[in-house]
Amino acid sequence: MLELAILGLLKESDLHGYELKKRLAATLGAFSSVSFGSLYPALARLEAAGAVKAVEANPGPAGPPVPMTGSLAAELATFRARRPAARAGRARKVYGITNRGHQLFEELLAADSSSNDDDRLFNLKLAYARYLPPDARLGLLERRRAALIERLAKARASFRTGRERVDTYTRSLMEHGTETTERDISWLDRLIAEERQTTNHKEQDQ
Repeated sequence: MLELAILGLLKESDLHGYELKKRLAATLGAFSSVSFGSLYPALARLEAAGAVKAVEANPGPAGPPVPMTGSLAAELATFRARRPAARAGRARKVYGITNRGHQLFEELLAADSSSNDDDRLFNLKLAYARYLPPDARLGLLERRRAALIERLAKARASFRTGRERVDTYTRSLMEHGTETTERDISWLDRLIAEERQTTNHKEQDQ
């Protein structure tokens, strides 16, 4: 999932690691907990696979030259004062997507996942659904709906059999879960109807 998210963001613009992490947290709630410890190894894997490349390095601004005062103590003090700024302004590696990266992104996005009940993966794929052809986009929505229907049936059966054995708070939590799933199914029904309507209009125009 992380590789798919990275490639999707790099399709929009070249980014350095810090900006990538910030974009993941800002736009993809499912990835808000991504750390540099997981981000940079993922970038390294993508770079090794030829999917991303370093497009430039942004060096920080250089500080003013150390004035030659004739006083060794004064010049040493000025040099020491500049050291933190020099470390803070070191070059940052900027990543861009390659042709192989575009191809890999399409493969990952179109892949039929082993579990259509994975909330995070579905949300991620839906965020990039504009890159899918209409039939694949519709298939993504329909598979997700089928998975939620199955989840709802299991939740209702569990609620019926265990209702008398749980306390008020657990019962309320179970009810909340089923209500949330029902709302998600209704939302998907609207998306599927809109997708089919758009596809039909395009076919009629042709």
